[in-house]
Amino acid sequence: MATSRMAFFEGMQMPGDSPIDPHYLPPPAPWLALTEPQRVVLEVSSLLAVRSLLKRLPQGDGHPIMVLPGFLGSDGYNASLRRFLKGLGYAVYGWGLGTNFGPRGGVLEKLLERIEGILDEHQQPMTLIGHSLGGIFAREIAREVPSAVRQVISLGSPFGRGRNSASYPARLFEALNPEEELPISPEELHVAPRVPNTAIYSRGDGIVNWQTSRQHRDFANAQSQSIQVRGSHCGMTLNPVVWYVIADRLRLDAANWTPFTVGSLGKCLVPRHN
Repeated sequence: MATSRMAFFEGMQMPGDSPIDPHYLPPPAPWLALTEPQRVVLEVSSLLAVRSLLKRLPQGDGHPIMVLPGFLGSDGYNASLRRFLKGLGYAVYGWGLGTNFGPRGGVLEKLLERIEGILDEHQQPMTLIGHSLGGIFAREIAREVPSAVRQVISLGSPFGRGRNSASYPARLFEALNPEEELPISPEELHVAPRVPNTAIYSRGDGIVNWQTSRQHRDFANAQSQSIQVRGSHCGMTLNPVVWYVIADRLRLDAANWTPFTVGSLGKCLVPRHN
C-alpha cells in the first residue's frame, strides 16, 4: 500500500507541469494527532510509576549537556528531563533563548555563543539533546562545530527528506521562517553530522511522520543509530523509555562509541534499533 501510494504521488503533476517532490511523505494519520494529549498523559503516568527506578541508574561522568526545546516549546517543557539528568551527575543546561520559533533572528548564532561560554567553563565537548526542531538545531551545531559536540541525541526530530509535507506544523514554521532567510541549508539536514548521533523516533508520532525522524543509512556515519520507542511526539521528553535510552547513551566513553542494544524482553519497549 505504501509503495503504491508513493508511486501515485511521484506520477502526479502539479499545475504548470511541475512534478511533486519525489520524497513526498504524508503527515501522520489524523487519529494519531488527535490522541496526542491522551497518550502524553499515559507517558507521564508511566514515568511517575518508574521514576524511582530510573533514579537508581549509574551516575554519569559529569560532562556538560544542553537540552533544546522543540518548535513553540521552551526550557520549561524540558524541565523534568533536565532535573533527571542533573540527578545522574551531569552539568545540565537549557538553551536559555525563550520560546523556539525557529532559526530566525540570529537564534543559531546566539546558541553558539551560549555553547562557547559553557565550553569555556567545562573545557570539554558537550552532548546536545534536542526535541523535534531542537534536535535539528543540535545536528546543525554539531555540523558547524563538531569539535564542540560530544554527541547528538534527537527526539522525534524531522530532519529527513519529505519533512515539509510530513509535519503538521510545517506551514506555521514556514510562515515564521521564510526559506530565503534560513541560516541553514535544507538540502543538508538529512545528512548526519560528523559526531556520534542517536535519532530516537516513534511510529506513534502524531505530529511528524516517523520516517523523517530516522537516520537513513545512506546518509549516516559509522557512529549513527536510530532507535524506535513507543509513544507520542509531544511526550518524548516525558517518556521513561526515552529517559533510559538517553541515560545509556550519555554513559558512553567519548572515545569508544558502541550501539545501543536490548535483550529479548526489552524489545517490547524498544522494538527496533539500527
